[in-house]
Amino acid sequence: MTQSRYVQALLERLEPGLEVTIHEVVTSGDKILDSPLSQIGDRGLFVKEIEEALLAGDADLAVHSAKDVPTALPVGLALLAFPEREDPADVFVGRLGSADELGPGRVVGTSSLRRRSQLLARYPGLEIVDIRGNVETRIRKIEEEGIDGTILAAAGLKRLGRFSEAAFVFPDHVMLSAVGQGSLAIEARADDEFVGGLLARLDHPQTRMEVLAERALMRSLEGGCQVPIGGRARVEEGVLVLAAFVGTTDGRRTVRMERRGPIGEPEALGEALAAEMLAAGADTILGEVRGGAL
Repeated sequence: MTQSRYVQALLERLEPGLEVTIHEVVTSGDKILDSPLSQIGDRGLFVKEIEEALLAGDADLAVHSAKDVPTALPVGLALLAFPEREDPADVFVGRLGSADELGPGRVVGTSSLRRRSQLLARYPGLEIVDIRGNVETRIRKIEEEGIDGTILAAAGLKRLGRFSEAAFVFPDHVMLSAVGQGSLAIEARADDEFVGGLLARLDHPQTRMEVLAERALMRSLEGGCQVPIGGRARVEEGVLVLAAFVGTTDGRRTVRMERRGPIGEPEALGEALAAEMLAAGADTILGEVRGGAL
């Protein structure tokens, strides 16, 4: 809702006299809170009902967290704008003051296989427990369940004005973010020229290039909530740099690689890096994770 109100304000400033109303939709991902995302088995948990509202004409555009949007969209819909990206990093919220305090005897709550894999790879002996819910719920569960802390997206805390509650930020070499993390993805009907024209004015070219590279990586790896994959693209001195992570859920085996490419060819970069990772062992890891072996 915070993200939707942000886009509502952007559009109304962009087009004086335009009235934008919010149509609230409760998704499956919001309703099912007693099971880890990896066990629910649906890649569109946070978008399916919203996309149905678009297709039915009940809404004209949808504001998603880009990391929640599957790489395959329903026929007739398109991602028409990626506003400028917020901080894509992950942060720790809880009782510890630095990452040096993580390790055996500490308990961290997260339902993300990506976060679990990277934490266990870096801090063997750390105990991970599943917790889900919105930011407020997960922070509250630190006290209720007596755990040391949880991992949250920096972008979410910043948009809610709560970034001061973060104890520390994970660097990319420790915790690579989810594909699309920190970016909004605005979806609409592909043939709606009026909405398309408005959204084109909200699009941030660098963010689009970064997210398209990351989504191409994810698509090529056939990833989703059920597999531990991280991906982060960034622009450095006129070149697009994409880093990626694949690991077992226990963190014992990982593949972490980086590749550079032209800014104007983001999807080719994502596909090429995915191919390199699969050849380096990511195919075996992903096959075992999907089969429940690890």
